[in-house]
Parts: sequence; structure tokens; C-alpha cells
Amino acid sequence: MDPDGWLRTGDIATLDDYGYLKIVDRKKDMIIVSGFKVFPNEVEAVLTSHAEVLEAGCVGVVDEKSGQTVKAFVVRRSQSTVTAEALHAFCRENLTGYKVPKHFEFRESLPKTNIGKVLRRALLEPDAE
Repeated sequence: MDPDGWLRTGDIATLDDYGYLKIVDRKKDMIIVSGFKVFPNEVEAVLTSHAEVLEAGCVGVVDEKSGQTVKAFVVRRSQSTVTAEALHAFCRENLTGYKVPKHFEFRESLPKTNIGKVLRRALLEPDAE
């Protein structure tokens, strides 16, 4: 706890009209694109709504123009041949422009925590599969 009595967990939450809190992401995972906040969970939800995507993880990578940009790591469903171009177009239809990943990397699997959540911080490590 800090001196003001707040417990700072690093979680990002929204408050609805009824006063309920919903945790939507982690502050350290947030991506800042040209000053705009991008929550990886939102981009991942769009990607995994695509019929040919099994799972996805998103991180921020350095970009000279905007500071950071979104990079998506994608596991295709069995027999899928979906391309980065097709996923980019799908994201453009379903996300605000600055949230659309500029980089896609296809993998056989994604690193996960012991409870099965994608371990974003490990995605950029060379042996992260």
C-alpha cells in the first residue's frame, strides 16, 4: 500500500454505469502508439474471433515514427493458411487504425503461465515457443 492507503496492483479497470469494476488489462502490458493507449486484450480478442486463429498474443515493439506499434503473435487453427495480410485486413475492419497490428508472427504455440494465460513478456524472447 502507498501512503494514501491505495493498493496499486498495476491492473487497468473500467467502471460501468452500475458501479461495477471490470479488470481489462495490466498497465505494464499496455502499448502506447503515438500517445494512444492500446490494450493487448482488445486486439487479441479481435484476432481470436477470426475463424482461422486459435490463439493470439500482442506486445508493443519499438517504432521510430510512433514510439511503439502493435506486434501480434498468432497460432493458426489446424489446416489454416491464413496470411498476415488477411489478418491485417480483418483487424482494420474491427479495430481503430492505431490498434491494428503492423507486424504478425506465426507460431506453433505461445508461451503460457501455469494457469494457461499467454505470457506476453516472453513473446519477444528468442526461445519463447
